[in-house]
Amino acid sequence: MSGTHGTEPPENGPLLELSAAQAVTQMTRGELKAERYAEALLARCRAAAALGAFITLEPQRVLEQARALDRARQAGEAPGPLFGLPIPVKDSVNTKEYRTTGGTPALRDFQPMDDAPVVASLRAAGALVLGKTNLHELSYGWTSNNQAFGAVHNPYDPARIPGGSSGGTAAAVAARLAPLGLAEDTEGSIRVPAAFCGIAGFRPTTGRYPTQACIPISPLFDQVGPLARVVEDLALFDSVVAKDRRPIAIQGLRGVRLGIVRDYWYSGLDPEVERLTDLALSKLTEAGALLVESEMPGLAELIKRTTAHVQNHDVRIALARFLADYGAAQSFEAVIAQASPDIQAIFRSEILPGGAHFVSEAVYAAARDRHLPALRRLYEEYFRRNGVAAMVLPTTLIAAPLIGEDRVVTIRGQAVRFETAVARNIAPGSTAGLPGLVLPIGLTSRGLPVSLEFDGPAATDRALLALGLSLERIFGRLPPPRL
Repeated sequence: MSGTHGTEPPENGPLLELSAAQAVTQMTRGELKAERYAEALLARCRAAAALGAFITLEPQRVLEQARALDRARQAGEAPGPLFGLPIPVKDSVNTKEYRTTGGTPALRDFQPMDDAPVVASLRAAGALVLGKTNLHELSYGWTSNNQAFGAVHNPYDPARIPGGSSGGTAAAVAARLAPLGLAEDTEGSIRVPAAFCGIAGFRPTTGRYPTQACIPISPLFDQVGPLARVVEDLALFDSVVAKDRRPIAIQGLRGVRLGIVRDYWYSGLDPEVERLTDLALSKLTEAGALLVESEMPGLAELIKRTTAHVQNHDVRIALARFLADYGAAQSFEAVIAQASPDIQAIFRSEILPGGAHFVSEAVYAAARDRHLPALRRLYEEYFRRNGVAAMVLPTTLIAAPLIGEDRVVTIRGQAVRFETAVARNIAPGSTAGLPGLVLPIGLTSRGLPVSLEFDGPAATDRALLALGLSLERIFGRLPPPRL
């Protein structure tokens, strides 16, 4: 798509505000044609092209597939649970009809032969691919300031980042280009964009959804998942991809125990993030939730010894295997040699042999075999000891920073590493493999979204989504961004 603004018919407004569940219901009943809905979303995509949300968008292909779905329904074919729903897909997930670039120059023309299993599940349920969304190059960062395909801009303030690495999908969902999108999360790549773009994001228990045919970082941590504006749509996605049709319902918060660990997750917050967090916690208490204060001794040290070591070791092996397994013409070495300068610098320092922070096999083995199991045991003991349904924490220490402000940010007059500000809080949950749900809680005085994350015990995904329905009613929804 070009970077210029287009126009969209005003009558599309109500269609753009539909949730995925609402749109599917109307299309299934024949009250709304799939083609008409696709037209409305594509018009919005044109109008919001300057956000840089998409790398590949082919409107005619989308419309042809929507028309085919309409014909099939009219012929009596039973609609699937995602009938007619156009879903933007992060451009690190293989699609047979679209290239998969990973946001990196060497893969600009990489055309997979097949859909990734997660995409195949969505298509089998009646969805279609809206397009491939922009991302932080090779998913190795949190800004989505992609030097090869252009920066993704935050819909609430285009001068700011949308978060990463799944920034394009998050920007698309927040800007009403689609109600539900497919993203990936290794260390925050669903949750950080959800937080900065003011939408809901769900990273399931590691392994709940298939991650084959997705450009990898580490098989120990990688996990695809959904971004949406409402929890109901996250649950709809989960029911399809996990094949888990257990119903979820709003149950209220009275007597629900929620855990708080202040010495790790609540220190060093930006004043506006702290203000909105305190207000949200007060709302939870007023709704009858019980906030259980506790500690997790040794957590910071375990994260220091696991998260980065595992990722920086595994990516050079997993990425090389992906390229070979899925028929990419480029080798791992060629991909890195052609990568943008910022990505090359990270790989030279952190990942490639000879780098200043290269992870040795001994350090990796200790992270994988000793420290990671210890982290999981720490969480298991925490949940067992405190009996909480989920832990509650500010997703990030700050609201979305400016594009280019990716090394140091200022919090309370002090210089803080960008990585600390955006990744300190989200790293533990995904490293331990827990399900994590991000929900917006309000806007700062500058109109920027702030969110909370709720991490549940492993394999409690449907229960966490059910909790999310109740939480959403307490926090409300953010006003849409003004584009």
